Amino acid sequence: MSRVTEIRYVGYAVSDLAAERAFYAENWKLKEVKEADGMVYFAAEGHDELYVVRLRQDDVQRIDVIALAADTPADVDALFAKVRDYGCQIVWEPKELAQFGGGYGFRFFSKDGLPYEISAGVARGTARALAPREAIPERISHIVMHSPRHHEELAFFIDVLGFKLSDWLGDFMCFLRCNEAHHRIAFLPGPPCLNHVAYDMANVDEMMRGVARLKRQKIDIRWGPGRHTAGNNTFSYFTTPGGFAVEYTAELEKVDFENHVAQVIAPAPEIMDQWGIGIGGPQTMPKPAPDAALFQPAGV
Repeated sequence: MSRVTEIRYVGYAVSDLAAERAFYAENWKLKEVKEADGMVYFAAEGHDELYVVRLRQDDVQRIDVIALAADTPADVDALFAKVRDYGCQIVWEPKELAQFGGGYGFRFFSKDGLPYEISAGVARGTARALAPREAIPERISHIVMHSPRHHEELAFFIDVLGFKLSDWLGDFMCFLRCNEAHHRIAFLPGPPCLNHVAYDMANVDEMMRGVARLKRQKIDIRWGPGRHTAGNNTFSYFTTPGGFAVEYTAELEKVDFENHVAQVIAPAPEIMDQWGIGIGGPQTMPKPAPDAALFQPAGV
């Protein structure tokens, strides 16, 4: 069955490009790989995805696109037909992509109005083995979003895009996989918007060293360090200068894509954070608000 198999990148429009650019390069430790046509592209050096963040300047801060991968152009075509038949608004139909990295893909809005791209055949970047104690991100780990109808978004990602349910936290947070990672996408109730983008660190020690580097650079931790229950991954959350939440994570559980059986984890103390030693909590994270450009194509 044609399905989404990976996350590619997130594109942001930001009101202060210089500040956001400096954060990803100097603090978060992504590698700037291209600047063209008013956009700046960053890769995570531990993976061969060509880029994981795309930035551009705009008066209105927004999510321009959440880009997902399929294996082949035929899969892109099959997924397009399913997305169209589901009734999502199409931004553009499958075509050869002129953007950095090329490929073949299409864009659409979810029923919530958030912009997605599905593509295949995109050029690959270069990956390198990260040195011990380097403490920089390997790759995008997962993306969490809010939806006012998160049960319906769950069904869309499963029935249309081919994800599988990994776990529920109560009935308010669902975790979805598209490969062996316990989750690549998750949804929470709330206005349609991005909650955060997480980046894999090599292990918990590298995550903690990354946290220490950010602390030395006067980047305040918003929540953590801790360890979640669903996925069993460690976490530390921060915000970019533009107010977008980002996470360093490590040790995300690997599961059998076909056969993992979902559980419902009952909310309780030490479920969101098994350790309970870090600072903050969900209440210290940015308050969700509707994305400023729902159903408005970015044009790039």
